[in-house]
Amino acid sequence: MELGNAVVVGVDGSPSSFSAVERAAEEAVLHGVGLDIVHVLTMPPLPAAVDATTYEAVSGAMHEKAHGHLSEAESRARAVAPGIEISSAVMAGEAAHVLVESSRLASLVVVGSRGLGGLRGLLLGSVAVHLAAHAHCPVLVFRGTPDPSGPIVLCADGSAANSAAVDFAFAEASFGDARLVAAHVWSEWSVPPTPPRDPALAYARKPGELAGEEEALLSEALSGTGEKYPDVPVERRLLHGRTRQELIDASRDARLMVVGARGAGGFAGMLVGSVSQALLHHAHCPVAVVRREQYE
Repeated sequence: MELGNAVVVGVDGSPSSFSAVERAAEEAVLHGVGLDIVHVLTMPPLPAAVDATTYEAVSGAMHEKAHGHLSEAESRARAVAPGIEISSAVMAGEAAHVLVESSRLASLVVVGSRGLGGLRGLLLGSVAVHLAAHAHCPVLVFRGTPDPSGPIVLCADGSAANSAAVDFAFAEASFGDARLVAAHVWSEWSVPPTPPRDPALAYARKPGELAGEEEALLSEALSGTGEKYPDVPVERRLLHGRTRQELIDASRDARLMVVGARGAGGFAGMLVGSVSQALLHHAHCPVAVVRREQYE
């Protein structure tokens, strides 16, 4: 996978969005592309009795504040990446829709986990959720505290839908000179039961047989991609337990988690699966969500 278009980052003036700007600048440098900073301005509904002069005053004040956010964002981006090419714009509309449209020509869209519009206690903003489900390129949601020396953790489930996430994770590790941990979580409850070969047997599989099958599934999920990135050291980590909790725990010392939008076991039409949503809400580091159709 080669990223050729700019990294797009949404900024709304919240601390989370400014952290996203800094991470977006780092990503742009890694991939050798420019950075597009976008502030989406949504005019609030005003009473019908408001005259044109008042409307223009409100609009002017909002535009002034928006350009202030862009100026702050650009300063933060240049502090992280002094030589980066930056463009910035105030765009009118609904944030989720504008950023989805911006993703059509982007290599990556970066947003904070919760902006100024989030309610207290709401861990993930609606814009981030909508982007993860509908963007035309991978989406990186900045959250938690990434470990700069930690690995990139790939959530590998062996499904066809997960193949784009595998490719993205390897590319990120290669560009960032990072280790890759390919984590696959399994349990007796996550694998469909098979009838025993001998009806006299009490279990469908011999002890240890299921774990061996899951290890083979992980190897198959990585086959081919690892050969494309021989510079990336890979640790295959087979985890036994509850998928969401095991992956959240694995994010504690990671610089980035990479997950497919919907993997094995997902319901048709469900654009963001339960595992992806759990990581978006609870991971201890930034999370990249990659949908298969973004690479088709």
